[in-house]
Amino acid sequence: MGMIKISNLKKFFGTKRVLDGVDLEIDKGKITVIIGRSGEGKSVLIKHIIGLLRPDDGQIFLEGQEISSMSERDWGEVRKRFGMLFQGAALFDSMTVGENVGFPLKEHTDLADEDIMKIVGDKLRRVGLVGVEHMMPAELSGGMKKRVGLARAIVMDPEIVLFDEPTTGLDPIMSDSIADLVLDTQRSLQTTYILITHDIPFTYKIADKIAMLHEGRIIEQGTVEEMKNNPNPVVKQFLEGRAEGPIKVY
Repeated sequence: MGMIKISNLKKFFGTKRVLDGVDLEIDKGKITVIIGRSGEGKSVLIKHIIGLLRPDDGQIFLEGQEISSMSERDWGEVRKRFGMLFQGAALFDSMTVGENVGFPLKEHTDLADEDIMKIVGDKLRRVGLVGVEHMMPAELSGGMKKRVGLARAIVMDPEIVLFDEPTTGLDPIMSDSIADLVLDTQRSLQTTYILITHDIPFTYKIADKIAMLHEGRIIEQGTVEEMKNNPNPVVKQFLEGRAEGPIKVY
């Protein structure tokens, strides 16, 4: 069993079926990238993994422990094992960079402010930023915001980090820089990374495993080379970015 096992996960919003029996294993200490078109339910899936949504059916296991039906109180402890880089970094506009990165430590530990700022400085250096603690989010470029968001996601040394569309809004060069950052931090920390994206060059550069979500299910999964050579016409159309094919464009 992988570190995380998702079994027959289903989710409805009203009469709309978003997840229709997702089965997926996330390997410990690896980078798993979940791809698929916008609106296919990728964000819904990772919100289930981190306990922000509860399934209508199916189960999620973390190292053999069933977590999808836990009480919110129990989830409070489990959630400390996760870090999250939200789409757009989701920084607090009224806080400095240092305050943003240190926020989880302030909320969940009894560390002194001086100790928090030491950890904050270390995490910022790890993502390639030095001396920015007193800057405000409005002063940062898009790429810098992503780096600050990642520093906040790893500030409590989580076992698992989830990324929601980490290259959205970035140009191709900056996206490649974020790919390097993802690889560097994952290799140095040996953390389990789960990313959702539809950025194919980014996916090819970082993924240990790719899983494609389509019509509510994981239809194919494998290494980069296995997915590049996958004969499924849906996978081929998506990876090649073609309008013609079984995926309908509306």
